[in-house]
Amino acid sequence: MAATQFGQQVARIRADNGMEFQTTSLRSFYDDHGIILQTSCTDTPQQNGVVERKHHHLLETARALRFRANLPLQFWGECVLTATYLINRLPTKVLQNRTPYEVLLGRQPPYDHLRVFGCLAYGKDTHKGLSKFGERGRRSVFVGYPASQKGYRLFDLVTRTFYTSRDVHFVEGSFPYHTPTSSSPSPMLSASAPVVDDELVANNEDHGPSIEATVQQPPAASPADLNKSASPSLGECPSPVAPVEQPVHEVRRSLRSRQVPRRLDSYDVELPPSNVPYPMSNFVCYTGFSPRHRSFLAAVSSQSEPSSYREAVRYEAWRVAMQREIDALVGNGTWTLVSLPPGKRVVASKWVYKIKYTPDGNIERYKARLVAKGFTQTEGIDYEDTFAPVAKLVSVRCLLAVAAVRGWAVHQLDVDNAFLHGDLQEEVYMQIPPGFAAPGDTRVCRLHKSIYGLKQASRNWYAKFTTTLTGLGFQRSNADYSLFVRRSHGTYVVALIYVDDVILAGDDSVFIQQVKDTLHRQFGIKNLGPLKYFLGIEVARSRAGIALSQRKYTLDLLRDSGFSGSRPSVFPIEKHHSLTRSDESSVRVSAEEAAAYRRLVGRLQYLTVTRPDIVYAVNILSRYVHAPTVAHVAGAERVLLYLKRAPGQGILLPSSSSLQFTAYCDADWGGCQSTRRSTSGYFVTLGGAPVSWRTKKQSVVARSSAEAEYRAMASTVSEVIWVRALLGDLGVRLTSPTVLYCDNQAALHIAANPVFHERTKHVEMDCYFVRDHVASHEIMPRKISSQAQLADLFTKGLAGDRFHELLSKLGICNLHASVCGGV
Repeated sequence: MAATQFGQQVARIRADNGMEFQTTSLRSFYDDHGIILQTSCTDTPQQNGVVERKHHHLLETARALRFRANLPLQFWGECVLTATYLINRLPTKVLQNRTPYEVLLGRQPPYDHLRVFGCLAYGKDTHKGLSKFGERGRRSVFVGYPASQKGYRLFDLVTRTFYTSRDVHFVEGSFPYHTPTSSSPSPMLSASAPVVDDELVANNEDHGPSIEATVQQPPAASPADLNKSASPSLGECPSPVAPVEQPVHEVRRSLRSRQVPRRLDSYDVELPPSNVPYPMSNFVCYTGFSPRHRSFLAAVSSQSEPSSYREAVRYEAWRVAMQREIDALVGNGTWTLVSLPPGKRVVASKWVYKIKYTPDGNIERYKARLVAKGFTQTEGIDYEDTFAPVAKLVSVRCLLAVAAVRGWAVHQLDVDNAFLHGDLQEEVYMQIPPGFAAPGDTRVCRLHKSIYGLKQASRNWYAKFTTTLTGLGFQRSNADYSLFVRRSHGTYVVALIYVDDVILAGDDSVFIQQVKDTLHRQFGIKNLGPLKYFLGIEVARSRAGIALSQRKYTLDLLRDSGFSGSRPSVFPIEKHHSLTRSDESSVRVSAEEAAAYRRLVGRLQYLTVTRPDIVYAVNILSRYVHAPTVAHVAGAERVLLYLKRAPGQGILLPSSSSLQFTAYCDADWGGCQSTRRSTSGYFVTLGGAPVSWRTKKQSVVARSSAEAEYRAMASTVSEVIWVRALLGDLGVRLTSPTVLYCDNQAALHIAANPVFHERTKHVEMDCYFVRDHVASHEIMPRKISSQAQLADLFTKGLAGDRFHELLSKLGICNLHASVCGGV
């Protein structure tokens, strides 16, 4: 560029030690053109100060642009490019109050084309086939200036795509991504007759003071005190030091009128009025909950957790939490500081932060956890066996469904520093934790105990914890190795383990307390009270049953994706969608957008834990994560718009149930347009409570609809047999066969009659599998009309009354349904 456009030969390039500047192809380019590459010393940015300062300048400007327009983080690239464009056209003292544009080109830059970044803009719609009275403008956001075209770069708010247009109408006082503000009190804190109340808490329980009065900050510790608390093995590691800044948890607001300081008079701080037509408050309501549960939801929703050490070290509470974690690790003899032996590899480490809550919604503690980056370990050297079971989410739903019917108390326990209790057999070396390494100290931590993140840590902890449970009289379930059951004189106590989170349920309160005391003595386990929040799932219990939802997870997903103010969609996927594998005619997305698509689909996958209504749509989207197109991205965004309609929607496990076990199976035929493979779907209920569901593309092409349906039946039978075994361990006696509803008569005949012919012999194994369980009276296939088939929702896209009809029969509930009416 410099040589071609301006006649200036590049002699030297100065950079840091980034490998992107030292690739083989780049070095060949340098040699061919006689360019010398100069790199700065390691951790010495001052040797490349001009570039480092300009990076800082660019990021400051880009942040200001993004914050002013309130754009989602996904627009950071447009913010940086626009910041570069503007800086090159602004005078600077370094160039004697001239602009870089003027110095380079010898003329003043034009300014008449500049517009307010992030404002509302309407680009000309150039698509053919528009009706005479159709809209001619595309509602968009202005996001910059293209480098190779004379126009404006815009982001279409409807199609969610970028495009460039010359003919644009700007509304510079309006910003589409500004969130609504209101002076009215939050609906979460408004008074109303409670609908959800905890049946396991005494009616006369004192709910305690307000949130802000109960948040206790750990006392600030001086560096000297922190060093005293550490053992000699880590005594030389300095404590993290940063300006003291407490996390803010204020709820009360002063009624005194406030004036803007005069020193800010010269700044334009006026924000446009909110023009978001679909605010989130129209779709999430909290008035149906008891004051205590509203307090819990308010605390969970309002707090944010740092994502990096640099962010956490600014707050004293997190610094104290990190020091507490170091003290616990050193006190348990987790490591000793040694020099790294020759030929040994070192494992890096990082901090992970979590806020723990009490059942009342108050902050119980700030938890900082040191985690090893186990992905750098080498099999056979740093670890051997790694498998450790964790609770299946189907097991969680089954346990809670049984607990709701039988009135079991359900408690939640948390093991503090669980993995430290597992013994480490291998020789593993880890870097000194971030923020605790003394300057110039090159030693590493020789680990003696397991630590979070190591590949073998979960297995070591599981072995230790299960030994203790079996010593208390628990027996491990053969259906789910994370489930432990104790039966004694007609009473049941169940423990379900998910790493260091434990659900303890049963009808023997004396023994449950004995288990808590034993685990506390041996592992320092913490009693979190009745189950409220487990693995991102919010649990609300009332006389009607137990409701599960992922409200906060959904709201965070919508906020991070920039869809909090968007108009919601009625259905998660079109009825006759055309999502297929990309080909030559498909519009591929950039590598950055493809990575964002994969992250989004992964987050949607976890949301299906309590949202069976999006399972089919997410399954379709997950088939194309390797090479997504614009159509696939639009499909994922449609799911987000559907979630916006009811963020608090979940499932209800009713307390009035006979625990009758029923299953539904269905399949389309050759529904995948790319491979012509069929899609199986099943839905399993326990007394009307949804406990298991799935959508899966079949691994082979079915030659007939009967074959497709029979393969779906075989996968459903496999799930039913497993759940029956699980329910047996939970004390549910299933004396009659499980009714399996199928709407294909041919598949039912194959299951009931031992007949093979040319059209079924290639599915012989599935035939024998299903017939064996039918003959043993575990399964009873029955015909059901296609109109009553609940599994229909898991095999195809539905719309209209059919979609809502099936949704009403799946056990879906929405405790957060807004009284505002939504759209």
